[in-house]
Amino acid sequence: MTCHIDSLYIIVDDLERATAFYEDFFEQKICNKSALGGYFDIAGFRFHLFAYKEVSEPHTYGSNCLPSICFETLEELNRKTAGKKLCFPLTKIGKNWVAEFVDSEGNHIEVYTKAE
Repeated sequence: MTCHIDSLYIIVDDLERATAFYEDFFEQKICNKSALGGYFDIAGFRFHLFAYKEVSEPHTYGSNCLPSICFETLEELNRKTAGKKLCFPLTKIGKNWVAEFVDSEGNHIEVYTKAE
């Protein structure tokens, strides 16, 4: 089998709030924004925001999908998580430093970096 994953969607209740949150987090503007959402291009990977209420799509929240974002340094990871609600504190796991925070819409997002 040959395949690759080049995007993911997270649902958002408030597109404007989520856009502001992720524009600050990713330090870039959202691409192709519409009433349904938009995406951020992270080195060729598309991180989409989906305003599911705009299409009257039912949604059940769950915890089975955890986007994981890598940072080059622990300092950068700490800077990006400063002031955010951590749902999993910074912990050394194997060869990585790992933490999770809750975004503006209630989604859990993992961040990690290689341990020195």
